[in-house]
Amino acid sequence: MGRDTKPSFITELPLEVTPKQESSILVRLEFARQLYNACLGEGLRRLALMHQSKAYQSAQYIPKDEKHKKERQVAFGEARKTHGFREYDLHAYAATIQIGWIGSSVVQKVATRAFDAVSMYAFGKRGLPRFKGRGQFDSVEGKQNTVLSWNGKEVVWGGLVMPAIFLDPKRKGNDVINHGLAAPLKYVRLVRRKLNGKNRFYVQLVCEGRPFQKEKNTVGEGLVGLDIGPSTIAIAAPNAKKGELRQFCNELEHDQKGIRRLQRKLDRQRRGGNPQNYEPDGTVKKGKKEWHASKGYKKTREKIAEKHRKQAEHRESLHGQLVNHVFSLGNEIKLEKLSYRAFQRMFGKSIGMRAPGMFVSLLKRKAVSAGVSVTEFPTHSTKLSQVCQCGQVKKKLLSERWHVCGCGVVAQRDLFSAFLASCVEDGRLNADLARNFWQSGMDTCLTAALSEIQPASDGLLPATFGLGRSQSGSPEKSWEKVGDSRGVVASEPASRQRREPNKAYPIPRTSPPLGVGSGQCDPF
Repeated sequence: MGRDTKPSFITELPLEVTPKQESSILVRLEFARQLYNACLGEGLRRLALMHQSKAYQSAQYIPKDEKHKKERQVAFGEARKTHGFREYDLHAYAATIQIGWIGSSVVQKVATRAFDAVSMYAFGKRGLPRFKGRGQFDSVEGKQNTVLSWNGKEVVWGGLVMPAIFLDPKRKGNDVINHGLAAPLKYVRLVRRKLNGKNRFYVQLVCEGRPFQKEKNTVGEGLVGLDIGPSTIAIAAPNAKKGELRQFCNELEHDQKGIRRLQRKLDRQRRGGNPQNYEPDGTVKKGKKEWHASKGYKKTREKIAEKHRKQAEHRESLHGQLVNHVFSLGNEIKLEKLSYRAFQRMFGKSIGMRAPGMFVSLLKRKAVSAGVSVTEFPTHSTKLSQVCQCGQVKKKLLSERWHVCGCGVVAQRDLFSAFLASCVEDGRLNADLARNFWQSGMDTCLTAALSEIQPASDGLLPATFGLGRSQSGSPEKSWEKVGDSRGVVASEPASRQRREPNKAYPIPRTSPPLGVGSGQCDPF
């Protein structure tokens, strides 16, 4: 099925919903959930049958070269057609299921959603899709402006008329809303969210065109290289003569103590309400059990969910601001193609807090509407953390946070990798381009970036920055308070000094190895 490839953006408005309408919407969302699960199960069944067929197995033996590309596509297409593993086939299956009234176009979009989940699994891009539990299906959408429609002020869905709540004309943000309302409408999406344990409903108008661009978010010109870490990002813009080293979401406050306190309370309430499910030593009994949730248990669970929701929204807002800042430095973004699943296995707690994969996804999505190109290149052919612009390759340990080369280059490791990333062309480092940028003053820019680092609200910096003592463990476990190495208190070493917010600090002398090179790049 051909998909709409025109650029689009979303305009979101809250809805005014009565208790009676809320009950009706929840019933329809439950119908959509059951339909999704049915389509997902049918899609997985057809996929398994297709994998077992001789036609599919024969198609796998066709060479993957350019000469046999068309033949391979035709063979796989015939296998999918024979077993009904196509989007329209799942639409036809969904039409045979009589699950309440939600509208034909909504039924087709739910079937498409299930087919996309199975397709991503079939191509190895995602894991096995899961069935949705009760209350886990939070959005539905239509095709074009039919069935689930928008008339300019209200959302209409099969007898339900839900007016939108518009902003006060005197408040900021009306330019964004007015721009969305004036754009051509593609289709309408209804979203349910939980705020403080209560349902809130919103309409998302998927509009054709590009989103409203604020003056402060103007897209720049030139190359930008990024080096993504589990909790940090290095930015190098040679054309803009700019370098930055940041921690993802350093303004985000992680209330781990508060969440853990609520989790302990939740466990006590669960045990107090279900003593029959626990052994005398406190372990859970084996076998089938029936659990009862008290009102206090539900309230505590809602408090935990609300804390996580606020953190997630703040994190996404900070990522969006960082993406806009990166776009202001240049319109050609280049970064390594990394496995963020591997990051999760190695740095689970840090990834859950900083979410570098979310930043990259948001970067790609916003780049489409902003007209910015984002290029990901493989790490095995570039080895940016091991290579120098002079061509020498030297493998570094993870604890080595500075790049030092006999040609005279001395730079912070992540910043230098980001700089080299901006000079990658067709999956290979353009050494001549890198040397030209470096000689034109990029070395000074990367050195200046270290004195402009903004610590978190508690004055902490990760050890991966290489500005204090050497890293002793994972970036999440190795935190250091970095201070002015030229005015160190005798009773407290430089690596334990607290940095004052919004103040520039000189680079500690103990950061990089000294005495290497001509001194041209020596930051001291």
